[in-house]
Amino acid sequence: MAVFLLPCPIADDALHTLSPQVLEAVQQCHVFFVENERSARRFLKKLWKEMVIDDQRWYLIEEEASPAAFRKEAGAGHNIGIISEAGCPGVADPGQKLVAIAQEMNVRVVPLVGPSSILLALMASGMNGQRFTFHGYLPIDNLQRIKSLREMENETRKNGTTHIFIETPYRNNQIFQAILQSVQPQIRLCVAVELTSPQESVVTKTIGAWKGSPAPELHKKTAIFLLGV
Repeated sequence: MAVFLLPCPIADDALHTLSPQVLEAVQQCHVFFVENERSARRFLKKLWKEMVIDDQRWYLIEEEASPAAFRKEAGAGHNIGIISEAGCPGVADPGQKLVAIAQEMNVRVVPLVGPSSILLALMASGMNGQRFTFHGYLPIDNLQRIKSLREMENETRKNGTTHIFIETPYRNNQIFQAILQSVQPQIRLCVAVELTSPQESVVTKTIGAWKGSPAPELHKKTAIFLLGV
């Protein structure tokens, strides 16, 4: 048996960003641990139209009982698929705790090829891909956010580290302005928006150049930010 880490498209209907092995793995599974059952069912039905959705067993990754259920299903020798909302399970998405259990149980874990917004943005940014850090969400408190941004700036000046972070879509414009106000003009900022969609945009400029350009409209769009030298 195996635990398959099943990536999802980042953009709607972008099934072309998945490897053919994802469908092959789905067809071997009858047990799925998912972040959201409704969207996971919809995704799998698009991927495999003949799939009988109600014949599968479904568990929510973040439910308190999911570790015990995972141990039971894995112990019974059933192939298991893990699906997060978008991108790759366990990478800035839920799933790593179940994978850790699989590793403890000496169960084969199979990561499958699919889109990761972190790596796609880094690839297209022109920034240091040898040394980088993903921070997830920055603090909501304004003073703490400024402190975090300045710590990133200091580290990137010191050793060239690229710093990657995200924000909830309705606060993207605010975090963009906070970056411009907190970070020195020579530091570069990459803004990657709606990756893998027809509206995809990845733009890198110095903070100074961003200040001299029209601000991008980021409200309610999926975006990822990178700071570097």
